[in-house]
Amino acid sequence: KTATLQDLRDAGFWKVFVATGAGLPRFMNVPGEHLLDVMSANEFLTRVNLMQALREDHETPLPATAGKQVLVVGGGNTAMDAARTARRLGGNVTIVYRRTQAEMPARVEELEHALEEGIGLSVLVSPTEFLGDPQTGFVKAAVLEEMELGEPDASGRRRPVATGRTRTMPADLVIMALGNAANPLIKDSEPRLQVSRWGTIDLGHEGSQETTLAGIYTGGDAARGGSTAIRAAGDGQAAAREILGSIDVPEEQVAAMVATARRYTEEAASSPTILAKRTLSPGIEELTVHAPVIARAARAGQFVRVLPTTDGELVPLTLADWDATAGTVCLVVQQVGVSSALLNAMAPGDALAGIAGPLGRPSELHRYDEGSTVVFTAGGLGLPPVYPIAREHLRLGNHVTLIAGFRTKDLMFWTAEDERVGRLQAEFGDLLDVVYATNDGSYGVHGFVTTPLEEMLKAGRPIAEVVTIGPPPMMRAVSELTAPYGVACVASLNSIMVDATGMCGACMVPVTLDGKLVRKHACIDGPEIDAHTIDWDKFLPRFGLFKAQEQASRVRHGMG
Repeated sequence: KTATLQDLRDAGFWKVFVATGAGLPRFMNVPGEHLLDVMSANEFLTRVNLMQALREDHETPLPATAGKQVLVVGGGNTAMDAARTARRLGGNVTIVYRRTQAEMPARVEELEHALEEGIGLSVLVSPTEFLGDPQTGFVKAAVLEEMELGEPDASGRRRPVATGRTRTMPADLVIMALGNAANPLIKDSEPRLQVSRWGTIDLGHEGSQETTLAGIYTGGDAARGGSTAIRAAGDGQAAAREILGSIDVPEEQVAAMVATARRYTEEAASSPTILAKRTLSPGIEELTVHAPVIARAARAGQFVRVLPTTDGELVPLTLADWDATAGTVCLVVQQVGVSSALLNAMAPGDALAGIAGPLGRPSELHRYDEGSTVVFTAGGLGLPPVYPIAREHLRLGNHVTLIAGFRTKDLMFWTAEDERVGRLQAEFGDLLDVVYATNDGSYGVHGFVTTPLEEMLKAGRPIAEVVTIGPPPMMRAVSELTAPYGVACVASLNSIMVDATGMCGACMVPVTLDGKLVRKHACIDGPEIDAHTIDWDKFLPRFGLFKAQEQASRVRHGMG
């Protein structure tokens, strides 16, 4: 996302090896898989190992495990890792597998060690549904269908056949370890790169690690699908030999290419220092951060993933603005929990531990007919992410109606003549209508953003589309308000995330397509998703997934 393969070539990198793995976790798409504390093994292990969530001095939350009934679904090495980790965290762990122990693909010693640690094994069963607490949204049990072994399938193992008999097993935490599909980030950023029907990167010819794109090499899971670290290392070694064995760059160009590549590397690795900070309203800070490579690549609607400190939590923040020339990005942070409070306490001169991006798909922009308007409903902190998207629509020549809502007049920001919204009004004139709403009626329309929107819908004003960004309940209200009028509505979702690149599945969004409930991910399918397809009843509880852990962290930090 920060740079395409072509960008790297243009920056002086002669050959590129793509080692992105197969990082998109698979799920079963069975009823109840949306429930809280049903998560991928990728997410669980990332939280424990990479983000050190098991340590009280680190901020990344971890699902309650000690003394809980933990089900691990799957029979491979990752399932063994997840099961043994959950067991060491105090969980009562059972591995659920649809074949027998003899067919499990995990290494024999991995399974033996798991069993020695007291982990249970339930074979010839497969989940058909997860049951939850209707009040809390957390998973409580799994319905398991008993299986029998039939004829061998393509893998050579006997195929599991459903018997129709079921039983229910208690479950407080379900970890899905069903393997990984190819992550679409690379193929989406480089359409010229040929991929298989499974999404893995095609090799150009037999005996080579070069892809169908000259100068681009790959190996490991990115090309093979789910495989082993040993094979990945072998692919990398083979690619290195192939690259060094075919040096085709004129000697007089090498020095210049190395210098260009070095400058790019140093720029990309430069410290993400906070250069400026401004208080917009109580608890809301505007940060200007040095991030030159991100600033050059940024597009409206995208976000970044920020790590404030090495012991902190990865925080997704939508880009509010950027300056490619100055090499800076603008982030607006509202203090909600400990991580945002610690981020807002940082001062100019302080450096973030890390920043990655731009992530997510940029906004889809269209030139609409004269006489129609694109409506933005921005609730509270929704105004900063709305701003760059509205600006791009205005630059296209679309009429924009901005409905910005705040709780009260004293919390308003970016609204003065010399601030961002005011400057847009001065630049685009009649192309931009701005409506302010406050909950208490202290400024503009008395009520929520839905009040002026409903008036527009009832008046029959041609609306090309509505883009809603803000608190999830507000976005749901906007979605439900626009649906009866047949007006397209897009919601930009700032879901709970960990890696924000599709690897963990944490930012799951349940949507209904062609009458079927499927899962999308806000980080790679969004953040903008058709609001009318979102199952809001299933989606909204996800924002309370770590409420108890966040409160405990606040207490540790003396915040409540």
